[in-house]
Formats: sequence, C-alpha cells, structure tokens
Amino acid sequence: MAATWHDIAARKQRERADRIPKKWRLPNERFQDNDSVLDVPRRCGLLSKQDIRITESYDASTLVAELAAGRLSSLDVVTAFCKRAAIAQQVVNCLTEIFFEDAIARAKHCDQYLREKGKPIGPLHGLPISIKDSFKVKGYDASVGVAGFCFKPAAANSALVDLLLEAGAVLYCKTNVPLTMMALDSHNNVFGRTLNATNMKLTAGGSSGGEGALIAMRGSPLGIGTDVGGSIRIPAMCNGLVGVKPSHGRLPYVGQEGGAPPGSSKLGIESTAGPIARNAKDCEMLLRVIGDSQPYMYDPDVLPQTWAQQTSLQTSLPSSRVQQPLLVGIARTDGHVAPLPPIQRLLDDVSRCLRSPTLPSWEAIRVVDVDISSFGPQILKVFNGIMSIDGANTWFNHTASTGEPMSPWLQTRLKRRPAKPLDEVRSLQSQRTELQTRFQAIWHERGGYWQTPADKTTAGGRMLDVIICPAAPHPVPPIDRWNTTNYTSAFNLLDYPAGVLPVRTFDSADLEGSVPNEAPLNGWDTINRGLWNDVDRRLYVGSPLSVQIVAPRLMERKLVEIMVMLEQALSPLKTLRASASKL
Repeated sequence: MAATWHDIAARKQRERADRIPKKWRLPNERFQDNDSVLDVPRRCGLLSKQDIRITESYDASTLVAELAAGRLSSLDVVTAFCKRAAIAQQVVNCLTEIFFEDAIARAKHCDQYLREKGKPIGPLHGLPISIKDSFKVKGYDASVGVAGFCFKPAAANSALVDLLLEAGAVLYCKTNVPLTMMALDSHNNVFGRTLNATNMKLTAGGSSGGEGALIAMRGSPLGIGTDVGGSIRIPAMCNGLVGVKPSHGRLPYVGQEGGAPPGSSKLGIESTAGPIARNAKDCEMLLRVIGDSQPYMYDPDVLPQTWAQQTSLQTSLPSSRVQQPLLVGIARTDGHVAPLPPIQRLLDDVSRCLRSPTLPSWEAIRVVDVDISSFGPQILKVFNGIMSIDGANTWFNHTASTGEPMSPWLQTRLKRRPAKPLDEVRSLQSQRTELQTRFQAIWHERGGYWQTPADKTTAGGRMLDVIICPAAPHPVPPIDRWNTTNYTSAFNLLDYPAGVLPVRTFDSADLEGSVPNEAPLNGWDTINRGLWNDVDRRLYVGSPLSVQIVAPRLMERKLVEIMVMLEQALSPLKTLRASASKL
C-alpha cells in the first residue's frame, strides 16, 4: 500500500526534529499565545552571550569583513546562527531541511583554510547563508512541501548553491514555502505553517515566508529566496526586512525545484532568485559578490557582466555625493485596487520626507508624482493568464499521488482547468511585450504619466532613476487574508528589478481614516476594503510598513545603491511621523 501524505508528513517532521540537537531544544511553551516572539531567543537561555553578540551586533557585510580578517571564527559564527535557527524553527516553524552538522564541519574547514593559506576561501568566506527550500542541495530533499517529493534527495546542487559554496559561504538550512509556491501564506501539508514572529496573528508571507520569518528572528544574517509574483518582496514586507527581486538573467537560477516540467518557464514568466536581509547594504553586498563570481558560467541565461559593468548610480569621488539629484517617481496606486488609508498615509509620509528642505535628502533627491494607474488592470489580467497556462494540472497531479489536499488559501482559488492552447499563450506573451513597451514611456515621460508640468521642468528632460510605490494595498494582513499580488507581480511581468524597503511601523495614528464612499473598483477592491472595515484594526499596530522601489530592467546595481540611499533618507520616519507640522 502506497504511503499517504499523512504518513510522509509525519516521517518528514520527525526527521527534521531529530536534526536539532537535544541541547538546543526549547521546553514546551505555548508561544502561539504571544503577539510577538522576537525576544524568545534572547530569553530562552540557550544562547550564550557570545551567541547573542554574534547574531545581534553584526550585519552580514560586517560579518564577512570580520571573518576574512580572522577576528571572528566561522565555527563560532555558524554555530551561533545554527542555534538561533533551531530556536526560530521551534517557535515559528520556518525550516524544512536542516544540515547543521555539515555546516559546522564546513565552518571548521573555513577556519583551517584561513590559518593555513593566510587568505579567505572567497568573498563570502565562512558566512552562514540560509536558502529557500526550492534550491537543491546534494543529499537533501527539495520537496517544496509536496508529500510526493519527500525522501528523494537531490543528486546535484542548484547552480546558485554551487556559486555560493565556491565563494566561501556556509549553507546550514533551507526554509519553508507554501504548497505550489503560488500562495501568499507559507503553509503546506508536509511542514505546516510558518508564523510571523512580530505578530503571530499576521501572515509571514509567501512564498519565501520561511526565509522572512527566520531572518526576522535573527536566525540568519542573510537569506536567498525566489520571486515570480512577489515571493521575495511579500515576506520582506511582512517581516520588516529588505528584499530584492532582480530581473531575469542577472542571477543563476537553473537547478531549482519548481514543480513544473523542465522548460515550462520559457512559456511563462521566469522566476528569479534574490536576497532577503535586514538592510539594503547586505543585499547590495550579495549581488556584488555574485556579479563578480562569473555567474554566467553557472547559468546560460545570465548576462556576462561584472558588477563594475552593470549600470551604476553615478557618484563623484571621493565624497560619494551624486553628481545630480536622483529623480524619484512616486506612484500611489496601480488603478486596480485602491490602497487603504494607512498605505496612502505611508506614501504621503515618504513623499514629504524626500521633498523636505529640512532633511539631508533635499539636495540629493528630486521627487515627481507618476501615474501608472492605467496599467494595473491589464497587467493583472495578462499576468494571471500567463501564470495559469497549464490550468494548474501539474500541481494537482503531484498532490493526487498521495491524496494530498490543497492548503486552505488555495482551496477556493486553484482549480483544474484545461491547459491553454498555443495561440492563446502566444497572444498573452504578445500582450506582455506590448505592456513592457508602453511602460517604457513612464521612465522618460512620454504620454503624460508625470502628473504636473512642473515635474517635467524640474526633471530637465531626465529619465526617472526609480519609482516608489506600495508593496501591497494593505498592511500586513491576518493569516490567509492576503489580497491581490498585483503591486508586486506587475514588475515580474515587466521584468523590472524591484525591492522592498521597510520605512516605519504601524502606529495608533494609522488607525484613522476610512475607505471612499464610492463603489469599489472591482471584486479585488471589495476584498481589500474588508481588511480595513471587517477586522479589528488594532491587530496591525506594531507591524512593519514598507514601500517598494523599482528600477528599469537589469539595473539591479543602480536599484540597490539607491535603496541604500533611500534607507538613510527615510530613516527619520522610523522615529517621527512625517507630518506637515514636523517636516
């Protein structure tokens, strides 16, 4: 008799639990009764003072420097993060595959190499990095939460895994995803649901939700997720982190477990891999290291460009001051779902902060308002059409083999349908190309998308450097209540690099405001309004509020360099409400 999904899940969860050393196990405590569990690693008594210092006092960029100089040992750093990841797993259920023993052995090798050779293995020497479950690591499963994929260890590494190892990184765990990796809440029947460490009543996001929760708990200094509709940016938003989705062709992607037959991505929208971290500088560091590690030798789709050859933010040395102000466009709505009052207020805060002559950003940044609302409805229609070309039959076939049901969020959203015929696929891709072509006018101001004549005069005929827009039309929602992905998936369809930047937290003043009296724009807009009118809004207090930063295609370097600047420019909003009276 074939094993059922219940049997497989139970066996898989026992395997995962057994890979956590007994001395790192927490006493039975009902963490789900707490709104926030961020302090559990600190107060549980399992971490030494050195463990706490390593996991809380350094970011990934600083750790790399300290490890290369020998001021920190990889063994100490890797052990500290393994312990903290073990704690995080027991609290928020964020891990899938655990290979702490392999990681500690590799950390010892890194330290020995540095002692004997007098130089680091590579630019990521000894740095622990966590990765999403879809990445293949030889000898371990890449089940992506599908029972039928369990206990079938990978025979080879994914391309990016090989690159990271050759750069000196230490991989120590893989992180949880939703079933099908098309859901916005990381739940599957094999590993269960990942929880949000900031507020366990809110979603941790998906599909790289395990990465987001782990990094929020400081169980990883740097993680790598994947994104085909928002799967890096949404968990970054939910967990108050920075996440970057590159354009296709910038980072190696081959060798992933995506659940689809080989070659399927060439008919649809290419997923991309990218970093999730606690600050923009760490994301920039990882992209720079990958860019300088000949990534095109690992994946034929990757462009043969070094970091120096990629489009950069022009600076005048040695002051690193921009030669001319950045030109930043602010787009407040996609025209499909209207942002709720706190998101509108957040964009107002950001706009006022960047425009204020009392702040340091005044001389370095110029802001214009940009209208992209005519694109939203058509982008969503084309994106959804392309993402459903096989009628979800592949995923239903995978789950049918063990009798596995769909996750709750998917049960009313994912249905078997006939696969789309070739002519319909061709038509959808043609519409995509048309949208990409039309959107080019946004960057150059052709077609009246910049909202005032004064904006054009101020810009002096220049091209926008980045666009700031919402990451979602709502705050971090309760579990299984995520609405539309259009604010993120639009930039997958257009193939623009995009990142999420946390700005401040939701405070009591954000509870004010109401939705318009006019009829909703559509069914999605109705659902979105329910996240304001049909919930206790106090649930959102203390949750992170983030914006999305978007750059033209393949301008990842410019994007992350500007994100570093904007992170600093918007920092006053972490302690002040950007109101007219204060700015």
